[in-house]
Amino acid sequence: MDIQEYIESGILELYVYGALTAAESEEVSKVLKQYPEVEQEVEQIEAALQQLATAAAPYNPEEMLAVIKSKLQNKDGVVQLPASRSQQRTRLLSFISVAASVIFLIGIFILLNRTNNLRDELRVVEIEKTKLESKLQFSEDALTETKEILAVIRDPQVTKVPLAGQQIAPDAYVNVFWDKSSNKAYIDALGLPEPPEGMVYQVWSLTLDPLTPTSMGLLENFSEDENKIFALENPNQSQAFGITLEPAGGSETPTMEQLYTLGVVENNA
Repeated sequence: MDIQEYIESGILELYVYGALTAAESEEVSKVLKQYPEVEQEVEQIEAALQQLATAAAPYNPEEMLAVIKSKLQNKDGVVQLPASRSQQRTRLLSFISVAASVIFLIGIFILLNRTNNLRDELRVVEIEKTKLESKLQFSEDALTETKEILAVIRDPQVTKVPLAGQQIAPDAYVNVFWDKSSNKAYIDALGLPEPPEGMVYQVWSLTLDPLTPTSMGLLENFSEDENKIFALENPNQSQAFGITLEPAGGSETPTMEQLYTLGVVENNA
């Protein structure tokens, strides 16, 4: 056997690519065992392909080899053997060029995929940033409101009216802080029990002679309000304050059977 002619035939490249039949592969394996120079050539071919596979990692190198091997076949699916060493080397360079193109396309895909992932991550960051800004704004608003309430409560000019629990709720208690200069009343309703579903607390300004109730408003969203402090307008000449439990939406007149707290303004006692 002419070993050099055998090497230049191109069959060793096909052997490495796995493009031979089982019988042909077995024949090449026998030659490898007999001729070290043939085995060395196979090792060089394998090393070249391994470099291509490594360049494509971590993506599927087997798939790339399949693409390369497909280039070995003609339109009828028959494997073509190079006729000479020169033709074989030209064919190998062609395979390398195809593999490089595939690697380039994989690189473009990776870049686009990472760009999309980065955009998604930026979108998530923007959403989280918006949520954080909303929370900060809410906290600032709550802090401002708290400062205003504390200023009213501590103002010696503000009239404090304690409301005691009545027969339906003897343990209930409420404090009303009435700022006559601004016609506002701050209702500290922490001492009221949670209203039943479909019911709401309604605050009344009372004049005593004759007894005339005027609605100041509802303690809306009672369960959600942690501080249980409500600011209501009160332009009335109040002599007392009362709180009743009413159906959702409130009532035109107080339901006396549902009177929870009642208190008289001190200078009218």
